[in-house]
Amino acid sequence: MAGRSTRSLDVIRVKFDIFGRLKLEVVRDQDQWVAYRLDLGKRVKVPELAIPSMLEPSEIAEYLDDLYHEMAKPGQVVREIS
Repeated sequence: MAGRSTRSLDVIRVKFDIFGRLKLEVVRDQDQWVAYRLDLGKRVKVPELAIPSMLEPSEIAEYLDDLYHEMAKPGQVVREIS
């Protein structure tokens, strides 16, 4: 679902639903990706989640799927959300 990321003032933000268990917002901060967990109106940085800076926004869902695949039930995928 490329193209659903939002850009404002050259900031790229992409939100993901991780198998219905958690939601993340990934933000391009200068030359790196920074992940935030979205939970009950809060946005908390996830410093232990390192997303390679060379990934394009359209590649992040697959990367997150590889990282979190043990949380998935059969047929679940990481989805980009708005």
